[in-house]
Amino acid sequence: MAFKALLFDVFGTVVDWRGSIIAEAEGWGRSHGLDRDWAAFADGWRAKYQPAMQRVREGQSGWVKLDDLHHANLLELLDEFGISGLSEQEIDHWNRVWHRLNPWPDSVAGLTRLKRDYILATLSNGNVALIVNMAKHGGLPWDAVLGAEVAGHYKPQPEAYLKTAGFLGLAPGECLMVAAHNADLVAAAGCGLGTAFIRRPTEYGPSQDFDMEPENEYDYVADDFLDLASQLGC
Repeated sequence: MAFKALLFDVFGTVVDWRGSIIAEAEGWGRSHGLDRDWAAFADGWRAKYQPAMQRVREGQSGWVKLDDLHHANLLELLDEFGISGLSEQEIDHWNRVWHRLNPWPDSVAGLTRLKRDYILATLSNGNVALIVNMAKHGGLPWDAVLGAEVAGHYKPQPEAYLKTAGFLGLAPGECLMVAAHNADLVAAAGCGLGTAFIRRPTEYGPSQDFDMEPENEYDYVADDFLDLASQLGC
């Protein structure tokens, strides 16, 4: 079955969340006279991501969008880093750094080539407003913003993958999941989607020691989106 749509993980695969947060935090810290380990700050915020979503997956609460999970995690993080006295407006601006993440250098050009021949849609755990604002910020040319909030399930729950394909009117096998994370691709393959592994060896910084290489058989393995576009004949 020929692929008609490419479905993209976003955090880490399309955008450099870590580098973006560090850069913005460093600038904010200088302007406020705060000296912190901002790399550790970014890593600590991201480390709270999966546990927060897991509580939703397990039904400990109703649906909670990622912006709200990030906000709760940020409050914990600010306390852990000894940052206090921020107004609600300042905290909200901080939380929206996830809306302002910068694409990897190849992302816009690669996606633009891929868009010529395929439907491009997000299959992200990010909520719709977050992904739309990120697309405007970084010039990401999505055809559709889909994923967890629209499906009502966080990856790797099967509904996130199956409902996203369904919203596009496609069978799972007509969709190619594109991600830099082995676990995401394994879950997608289990739902019948095709798989493409993208190498992002610095997503977690210079000491990253996981998701460096594909750990399974995938339909495609590419160094970046430009490489993937070439392999797909775009």
